[in-house]
Amino acid sequence: MFDKRYLQDFDWGFLGLVLLLCFIGLVTIYSTVTASALAPGKTLYYRQVIWFCAGLFLMLAVLFINYRSLEQGAFVIYGICIVLLVWVYFYGKYAGGSRRWLQMGALTLQPSELVKIGLIISLARYYSKLGSARGVTLKELIVPLVLITIPFLLIVKQPDLGTAMILVLIAGSMTVFVKIERRTLIYAVASCVVTVPLVWFFLKEYQKQRILTFINPDRDPLGAGYHIIQSKIAIGSGMITGKGFLKGTQNKLSFLPEQHTDFIFSVLAEEWGFLGSGVLIVCFLVLIAWALNIAYGCRDTFGTILSVGITAMIFWQATINMGMVMGLMPVVGVPLPFISYGGSSIITMMIGVGILLNISMRKNI
Repeated sequence: MFDKRYLQDFDWGFLGLVLLLCFIGLVTIYSTVTASALAPGKTLYYRQVIWFCAGLFLMLAVLFINYRSLEQGAFVIYGICIVLLVWVYFYGKYAGGSRRWLQMGALTLQPSELVKIGLIISLARYYSKLGSARGVTLKELIVPLVLITIPFLLIVKQPDLGTAMILVLIAGSMTVFVKIERRTLIYAVASCVVTVPLVWFFLKEYQKQRILTFINPDRDPLGAGYHIIQSKIAIGSGMITGKGFLKGTQNKLSFLPEQHTDFIFSVLAEEWGFLGSGVLIVCFLVLIAWALNIAYGCRDTFGTILSVGITAMIFWQATINMGMVMGLMPVVGVPLPFISYGGSSIITMMIGVGILLNISMRKNI
């Protein structure tokens, strides 16, 4: 039952910052579908508004559920997410060379986004039960490895290496937070040093091209390097104050690929310049710091680790996306939280925000 005392501790500032980011996202998406001659009309914008409203509804619904009850249902939630991934493997919608979506009437759902929440909750439950001051041992890492390996392999098979890597980074961040035993840490680092180079031989050809293009974008300017070159041109042409709303030429003339999804930061940078981009980055930094403060103020271990996991999800996606479009990281197809077009992404993020608000308003009860 919802206690009126929760309203006294409700974090209106955190919610306001999230809504500000969502507003920036909707405005930028409107620009991409309005200015670009190749964009499929305003349908995408209206769909994103619908998805945002759905995400807002789910966020509010999460507030009425005590986050501590998620601990009991953690592995059930995780199991449902895995079933959805398996369902995609057999019956998913095939588009753009990948099978990642489930058709839901006129809308589509990407289960790999929802798996992030399921993994975070299940890892938070597992780590909160250990309660060891010495840190996680090699034996105790077996369960987390299983929890991450199953969705990782299913998502890589789609293929969607970007989302799969986000899962690894989230799990890694949560594991480091709860502390790893020194000997186990040495083994883990040594294993990574040995196995990471071998991953190259398992990558698909287009994935190898993305890495090579990251090292030298000019090696194939009309092919693999086209995305990042056009993105850099858009960001640089925005200069200090930008060209103005709906006036970005890279966007308007459709030189920017995927301008409403993966490369939406480039559209924003071209129209609002260094100042607008800086404001967005500062908003994300404040959001991350605020979320970590929620984790710090939580009184129970499960809530603290859960908060850290959700914060890691937002942090890594924002960092990788912006690094990707600026040429600081390889192009891996990771959406910018709250900004990029994508129903599953905004719903996942809003559920995560709902959990953080849930933890924050119950810190004194």
